Amino acid sequence: MLTTPTPPRALSRELLDALIRAGLIAVLAVLCFRIFVPFLNLMVWALILAITLYPLQARLRSRFASKDGLIATLIILVAFAVILVPTYLLGVAVADSMDRAVTVFRSGSFRIPPPAESVTHWPLVGQRVYDLWQQASTNLAGLAQRFAPQIKEAGIALLGTVTGLGAGLLIFFVALIVAGILMAHGEKGHTSAVQIASRISGPENGLQITDLCTSTIRAVAQGVVGIAFIQMLLIGVGFIVMDIPGAGLLALAVLLIGIMQLPATLITVPVIIFVIVTEGVSTGTIIFSVYVFVAGLADNVLKPLLLGRGVAVPMPVVLIGALGGMVTGGVIGLFIGPVMLAVGYQLFWRWVKDQPQPEPVYEEKQP
Repeated sequence: MLTTPTPPRALSRELLDALIRAGLIAVLAVLCFRIFVPFLNLMVWALILAITLYPLQARLRSRFASKDGLIATLIILVAFAVILVPTYLLGVAVADSMDRAVTVFRSGSFRIPPPAESVTHWPLVGQRVYDLWQQASTNLAGLAQRFAPQIKEAGIALLGTVTGLGAGLLIFFVALIVAGILMAHGEKGHTSAVQIASRISGPENGLQITDLCTSTIRAVAQGVVGIAFIQMLLIGVGFIVMDIPGAGLLALAVLLIGIMQLPATLITVPVIIFVIVTEGVSTGTIIFSVYVFVAGLADNVLKPLLLGRGVAVPMPVVLIGALGGMVTGGVIGLFIGPVMLAVGYQLFWRWVKDQPQPEPVYEEKQP
């Protein structure tokens, strides 16, 4: 049976209709993305928190007769209490410390003890540190005036950091509420995720990719919190042994900034300076300084050991994705990076292995 060829004019009309439809879809996608961009970080955080906390909801479901809404509400309330209480105590302690420091400076009773002669024998920087320390002990106002531009820049940077932490904490709390809503509809969300993944990568890959993304996010989240908790214990023990004022609150601060993926040296270095200035240079202060400084860098060793456990991809892939994502996208990139790299890794090897096998060649036997 012969088919009549489509006239060129009809082909051009169909092509024009297809281009118009594609253009309208592209415009709609761009408009939707621009509208959604202000809420992108919030929704990504909420999704990460919901995926991380959902196993706890699944465990509590049998005790509460499958009341998903009630279970999610209880989990979010407990999470609020766990985060808000130490944050409030830390903020009050920092405010009190700043108030006392301002009072001491205004009273003129603050004095820096002179350095010991042994400071000059420190390698490379001994003489310079001795001179600055000596000037600070005799003429602190003159030293502050000498470094006024650097102090101003450091103050502006510190203020920006504090403001950013406050805004990030507010976004985190709102994301926690949204995560509770997502957890209340967890089963429907999982079904929708499988449908989306199946539509993108095919029905045979949808469930596997969804499970891979879920396990990767949970592994990274647990690794981040676990590393921050270990650092808090290591540094907190040093603070308590050295009898640092507010050691418990400083340890909680280490935990919070560790979860936010900020370096623990933001806490340890000022404490080391405080101990050296107040206690002087001795064997005890040197051992404390070295121990606390090394403990503040322990996350660089712990990340390769903890990140990626329980994920069906090699640990280096997850580690590279986490570190690369953090460099390029900040804290959000810490979670998105390993997910994208792990999914790409799995799809790549599935594509490599999905190739036709060579047919066996049978040799004819000679009579």
